[in-house]
This record gives sequence, C-alpha cells and structure tokens, in this order.
Amino acid sequence: MSIFMIVEGKNDRRKLRRLLTSDITILCTFGTLNSVKLESLYKQVQNQEVYLFMDNDSSGKKIRGVLRDVFPDAIHIYTRRGYAGVEGTPDEYLIAQLEKAGLEEFILYPPPVSNFEIQ
Repeated sequence: MSIFMIVEGKNDRRKLRRLLTSDITILCTFGTLNSVKLESLYKQVQNQEVYLFMDNDSSGKKIRGVLRDVFPDAIHIYTRRGYAGVEGTPDEYLIAQLEKAGLEEFILYPPPVSNFEIQ
C-alpha cells in the first residue's frame, strides 16, 4: 500500500521531503483547487493511505475542507498557528507532528547534536 501526503505548495513539499523517506509521495495543490486538480489528485491517490498537511491559515483551512470531502478517510496533520505555514515550521515541531500521525518509520531524523566541543 502506498502512502501519500498532500500539501499546499512546493516549498512545503521541499521542507517535508528533507524529513521523510521517499516511501511517501508528496503531492501539491499549489494553493488552488479546481475540479481538474481534484480529479488528478484523486486518480493519483485513489484508495491509498493519505495525509493532509495544510497551513493553519484561512487558505489552508479552505483547501483542507475541500480535500476532506474528497478524501474522507485522510489523516490530518496540523502546524501550529503563528508559524509561517508548513514551510516556516521548525523541523522539530514538524517531526513531532509526523510522529503523532504515526509516521515514525518514514522520518529521516537529523543526527544528534553533540554538546561537546573539540579542543
């Protein structure tokens, strides 16, 4: 079974691509939805597992609402209000949200930062 994540823009996709393995296909709405775009997304996803990760602003909420109707079984991932969208959300917070959605096995965790300085 394939896993798809739908985001608003290419910068959101680029940000998440750095944090997720290639096992997850990330699709973009490019900030707009019309019947052609919705049909294209539906044909690509069909009955596969889908996650919706939109910005926490009026545009993102509108897009999420439309996609909720097309993909009623989708899992919703949210960024915190006040961040500049998905692309402006710190990696640590994105990782926490991806973990909360059950995607741990697909996360590319950054290497741990050492508190020791080499002298």
